[in-house]
Parts: sequence; structure tokens; C-alpha cells
Amino acid sequence: MKKIFLCFIIFPFSLLSQSIDVLFLGNSYTYANNTPQMVKDIALSFGDSLEFDSSTPGGATFNGHSTNSTTLNKISSKNWDYIVMQAQSQEPSFSPSQVSTDVYPYAQILIDSIESNSNCTEPIFFMTWGRKYGDQQNCQFYPPICTYSGMQQRLKESYLEMTLTHDASCAPVGLAWKESISQDSLLNLYTSDNSHPNIYGSYLAACTFYATIFKKSPIGSSFIPTFIDSATALFLQTIASNIVLDSLSNWNIFNSQFSSSINEDSVFFNNQSSNYENVVWDFGDGNISTNIDPIHVYQNPGVYNVSLITSTNNTCVVDTFSNLISVNFSTGLDNISNPKQIIEIFDVFGRKIRERNNIPLFYIYDDGTYERKFTIE
Repeated sequence: MKKIFLCFIIFPFSLLSQSIDVLFLGNSYTYANNTPQMVKDIALSFGDSLEFDSSTPGGATFNGHSTNSTTLNKISSKNWDYIVMQAQSQEPSFSPSQVSTDVYPYAQILIDSIESNSNCTEPIFFMTWGRKYGDQQNCQFYPPICTYSGMQQRLKESYLEMTLTHDASCAPVGLAWKESISQDSLLNLYTSDNSHPNIYGSYLAACTFYATIFKKSPIGSSFIPTFIDSATALFLQTIASNIVLDSLSNWNIFNSQFSSSINEDSVFFNNQSSNYENVVWDFGDGNISTNIDPIHVYQNPGVYNVSLITSTNNTCVVDTFSNLISVNFSTGLDNISNPKQIIEIFDVFGRKIRERNNIPLFYIYDDGTYERKFTIE
């Protein structure tokens, strides 16, 4: 029975710069500290481009936005890549029955407006944070929101419900806040009203938006607002990165990703993508598949560049995740000692290359192993 040994070299899409158009719909939670501009500044620090517009009247609800001429005109003003939707800060935390009446129908109206303008626009629901001491104003009517944790839980449930109902994405800002509070309760994210974000809270929100929209880590961004020291900025960047990128599928963020395993001569591919509509696998040996989780048998040893290509929003958005796979068949003569031979050499972008000095290279050997070398001349 022949055996297959695999090694993977991942080339992340995040190395590429991106240009994105975003419309922010919300209220003072989005407007505070000019959060959209901070998202743009973080993007610029990594060489990415983000152009934005916003409609953020104070206290605005989805109901209000659904009939607001400024909001509706901005939705139809261009083919946006993303439209961020933030509800009034309290309404999504109310009882499920009340949210079903006061929030969900108007989210649907806004989604319909977005889709009628462009099927290629991806809505992003802005999951907000619970108030520092819960919603004391409405606590008597619905006790679960009497505390911060109870209010945050209801916000999470409602925003994820809207995200999945509308096949949208979610920016888990509220959960980034929760993690920050859990790790460092002395770092205050609120203004004196215990509701709105101070500069730390808005910066954490901006880092979360960057990770959600670009699917890249904000860690190391050179943009740090005045009054935030570098150590605190790194802390907030890390929180946002971990919350979003460690679990993209939790937030229904469109992306391509897969893992694989082997059983004798068969390679089992596991599609771990999220929020996609179509898939195409390119196994790198001339064969393709449109199965969700295909099984593929390689007929010859070698190095194969396997790609999973997913698309969404009527194929308007396409993402590709690729792994180099080194396949080696055991011949049963493993006890014979032979020096291993180099099969291929690749640079960090997955391109075949001749051996060079002074740049990092990946060497693929005929025994199925690989190593990374950096030879200084």
C-alpha cells in the first residue's frame, strides 16, 4: 500500500494591499471619535485603501434609518463593497419578542435597499457593547439586561441572528470590548456616561472593523491616536485581531480556508470557509472539483499547489486559499538509506525559483519533507 506524506506552506492573502469602499450607518456610537476615519488610518498604515461615507444621526434606530432620506441616498450613491449597520445601542438587547418587532423588520428594509442598489455589497452588522452597568433605564421591564454581561449577551444573540438571517457578516466589536474588560478591567473604554466609547473604546472598535473588513491583523499598525500609549495600542490591536481572525466563521465573514488529512492513498480535504456560495478546488495536478469536502488521490509524487476558490454575492466577491502539498509515495524500500534530493525550490510567494542567497527559500525534498533556509552570502 502506498503512503502519502504531506507538508503545507501557507501563503496568506493578507500580504496583498486592498482598496475598499465602506458606508457606515449608525449613530453616536459610530460617530464618536470619528471611528470610520480611524479605520481608514489603520488601513493606510498597512498600505491598504479605505474610502468611506457615513450617516450617523444621534440616537438613530434601524427604523429611523429605513426612512431617512440621507441614509437611503447614500446607500444608492455608489456600489459599496461593505455597508456597516449599527442599531440603536439598547434596542437589540431587549426581549426576543420585542426585538422581533422593533428591530428585525427595519433591518430587513435596509438590507432590501442595499441589495436593490447592488447585489455585490456585503452588509456588516456592528455588534455593539453592553453599557457599563447594564441598561438601568429598561432593567425593570426586562431583568436580563440589568447587568453589563446580561446586556452584552442579548446584543450578541440579536446581532448574530440578523447576521445569519441576512447572510451578512458581523463585526464583533462588543465581544472585543468584553475580552478587553476581562483581561484588563482597569482600562476604561467608556466615557463618563458609561455608555459611549472614549478614545480607547473607539480605537478598539476601529481595530475590530479593520480585521473584519480586510481580514488582516491590526497588530503593528503605526496609527495610534493621541493619548494612547504604544503598549496599550498593541494590547487593543491584539484583542481585536484574536477575536476576529481566530474565528472568522463565527462572525460569518467570507473567507476561503481548508485543512486536510490522509488515509493510506487518499487525501481528504475539509472546507473550512464561511459565508460562501460556490466552491472550486484546483488540486494542482490538472484535476478540479466542485464538491464541498472532496477526496482526491494523487497518481504521482511531487509538489502540488492546491487552491480552494470560493465566491459569494453572486460571484461578485472571490477569495482563494492555497497550500503547497508535497506528495511522496512510499515504495516499501524505506530501509535503504539514500540521500534525499531536492524536488523543487519556492520563494515565500509560492513561486518556483532557482537556489539563491540572501532571501528566504523553501526546499521540498523527495522524502516528503521540507525546510526553510536563508543563506547569507
